[in-house]
Amino acid sequence: MKAVGVVVEYNPFHNGHLYHATSAKIQTGSDLVIAVMSGNFLQRGEPALIDKWTRTEMALENGVDLVFELPYERATSNAPSFASGAIQLLDAAGCASYCFGSENGSIAPFTTTLSRIASVQSQYDELIRESVHQGMSYPKALNQAYSTLIRHSSDDDETVDLSLPNNILGFHYMEAAKDIGSSMVPATLPRLGAGYHDDVAHNTPIASATGIRKEFFQRQSTEYIRQFVPDSVYRSMNEWLTKRTSFGSWDSFYPLLRFQILRDGPERLTAIADITEGIENLLYKAAKQSETFQQFMGIVKSKRYTWTRIQRMLTHIYTGFTYSNRAAMQIPDHLRLLGMTSIGQAYLKEMKEELKLPVVSRLANFDSASANFSSSISDLYAVGIDPVHPALGLDYRTPPIRKG
Repeated sequence: MKAVGVVVEYNPFHNGHLYHATSAKIQTGSDLVIAVMSGNFLQRGEPALIDKWTRTEMALENGVDLVFELPYERATSNAPSFASGAIQLLDAAGCASYCFGSENGSIAPFTTTLSRIASVQSQYDELIRESVHQGMSYPKALNQAYSTLIRHSSDDDETVDLSLPNNILGFHYMEAAKDIGSSMVPATLPRLGAGYHDDVAHNTPIASATGIRKEFFQRQSTEYIRQFVPDSVYRSMNEWLTKRTSFGSWDSFYPLLRFQILRDGPERLTAIADITEGIENLLYKAAKQSETFQQFMGIVKSKRYTWTRIQRMLTHIYTGFTYSNRAAMQIPDHLRLLGMTSIGQAYLKEMKEELKLPVVSRLANFDSASANFSSSISDLYAVGIDPVHPALGLDYRTPPIRKG
């Protein structure tokens, strides 16, 4: 059986994701779709709207056949590390190809861009290092180095625009696949409808996950986002709200985060991953002064520290993820199975001897730093969602979800 891999967050699953899964399978001539999906905390440094088990169920009901979890240390990392971890897992899962959405929509410019950067790699890396050291965000540093060395000296039509978020991730997927010598064939689909950060437009069925979340929190009703998600997802979101206090957001998690910052103080915060350059003092000061998350971010955000970079720090504070934790989790060591269809199950049986990493269905049967940490933060997520009646122990009690 031939599998195509996709890298996803599904926060939440929407009509654009359905198009992606369906079209990726058709475009690559694959028999099934394998998703590597972030768990309960995400790449932009925020708690997921809905837990990973519910999002897995959404995926399996809408075109995905296997869902593996992207471990916390990669799911909450910067774009190169995020992409590298995801590609390593898709490669280990035996995918023949992988498919990503992009603003560009064609794979050839990505291939050309990779080749041209490789020809000036040392200069390119040095420019990025210098810019980041001077306080520029990584995405801006990457784009500046790229524009300086590549784009301004070539035909723009032959290269990809690395100022756009999905193009950036796509580039890093291809870079990661090249670095590990993967035989997976890359494919891309043009991103439909709304841009990555756009608000929803009610004259179209396609909206970004960012726009959908913003619309829900402004309206406080799932009815206003119904047209942008499959019917099964709409039902799942409403069912979620009948059983829990809220969807996941920093606004609801902030009281617990604030407690942790105030309890630990600046000195202990320095051990937390991504805390650098004395920002621990500013975080502590902001926590003392701010009653809401928006007030807190208003104090901390600056040109040097982007919203996303700060949120990643806060995620690590909330979960207790330290520099030493990160050092112990550099290389993916398992495929954490969250769910499968009957086709996915048949694929695992057929490929049992070909997979490059062990498939873990139950964490109780597997011991590793990464797996153990992922389990512990699931409980922290549950407490943030519902402090009074948290659903604890799900990582040990929940078997892989089966559909179809």
